[in-house]
Amino acid sequence: MIDRTYTGDVTPEMDGETVAVAGHVHELRDLGGLVFVIVRDRDSLLQAVFKEDREPELFEAAEDLGAEDVVRIEGEVTESGQAPGGVELVPESLDLIDEADAPLPLEISKDVDADLSTRLDNRGIDLRQPDVKAIFTLKSVLMDAMEDWFEQEGFVDVDTPLISKGGAEGGAELFPVVYYEEEAFLSQSPQLYKQILMASGFDKIYETGTAFRAEDFATSRHVSEIAMFDVELAYIEDHNDVMDVQEESLRYALEQVAEHAAPELDELGVDLTVPDEDFPRVTFDEALDILEDEFGHFPDDPTDLDTKGEKLLGEYFEDQGHPAFFVVGYPDEKFYYMQNVEGDDIASRKFDLIYKGQELSSGGQRQHDVDAMREMMQAEGVDESNFEFYLNALSYGTPPHGGYGLGIDRLVQQVCELENIKEAILFPRDPNRLAP
Repeated sequence: MIDRTYTGDVTPEMDGETVAVAGHVHELRDLGGLVFVIVRDRDSLLQAVFKEDREPELFEAAEDLGAEDVVRIEGEVTESGQAPGGVELVPESLDLIDEADAPLPLEISKDVDADLSTRLDNRGIDLRQPDVKAIFTLKSVLMDAMEDWFEQEGFVDVDTPLISKGGAEGGAELFPVVYYEEEAFLSQSPQLYKQILMASGFDKIYETGTAFRAEDFATSRHVSEIAMFDVELAYIEDHNDVMDVQEESLRYALEQVAEHAAPELDELGVDLTVPDEDFPRVTFDEALDILEDEFGHFPDDPTDLDTKGEKLLGEYFEDQGHPAFFVVGYPDEKFYYMQNVEGDDIASRKFDLIYKGQELSSGGQRQHDVDAMREMMQAEGVDESNFEFYLNALSYGTPPHGGYGLGIDRLVQQVCELENIKEAILFPRDPNRLAP
């Protein structure tokens, strides 16, 4: 490994020490007889000051540098209130490791004046932007916190297949693949496998994985390849136990982001509010009433909320101090959701979590009675032969269980207040983008 210190680890307390840093040339300022070289690495920025009258050869080498050249600079740490981080380097050596082509396709040291498509076409450069790097540093903190909460609560980390015989949700939203001599599909969801694990005695599991949707969309909230955080737990009383887990884990994750990703939030200009009160839980019918009474809005599909409806409900609850809330009891749901339970005043035990006006997850209590599921599958016209592995696994004693799938990218989009979900994904995939 090249001997170096991350720029963020160089502090004013190291005044007088000799260190080496390595990274990209973020910015150059030539003031005539004085060249400031700002080096950027994974952590942050550090300024090195080259003076012609002190080291003429080093000064000339610094003058020849270009934006985004990869360099290693060794020198003495000097405390400076004018420099980024309160310190700068007095250089003793400068090594040009790799020279960058010029001109750059995108500006790095200043705000990018380019549309999202252009930025994504040049993602290798776009990812160098401080605000873009902040998004993915925050994303890492968020995911570490989510996994930490579930580990503390005794959930087991699992991996389920990305290739399956049938889709958990069926329909035309499947990517077919050639699997030897059979047709198979890229996974929409680990739903069926999570339920099999509940029947097998893995009573609390989570998975950080990928899902695929073959919808032909053009929105700011959809992509074809989706990062998901899936959860399932057994021996539940009802769907409220599942919502409790989601609420507590999300609150913990947001707390950790507020504490450990404060510089990234500042870079993005986000004032993150961590909800400390219980998330409201309203029925689907109550949500429709709010939309009608408060906004005069009626979703086109009477069995679901539309994008505008979610945004309006988000405004309604945020005005009351609740950025996150649940909508419970969607009608006309899939065969694996528990429906028409005697005594229930809701159509199904299925819920959505909406955060800052956007749906982040769907979940609920599952149907664990195989006979009831077969009846629903027949009524829905589902080909049972594609699901025999699943039905058989649940036929030998399955506890009441439930879970949810959380869209990681949507969560990051909302936390970072991004206009488009693609900004929250390193290399996004949509109907028109298969590269880079």
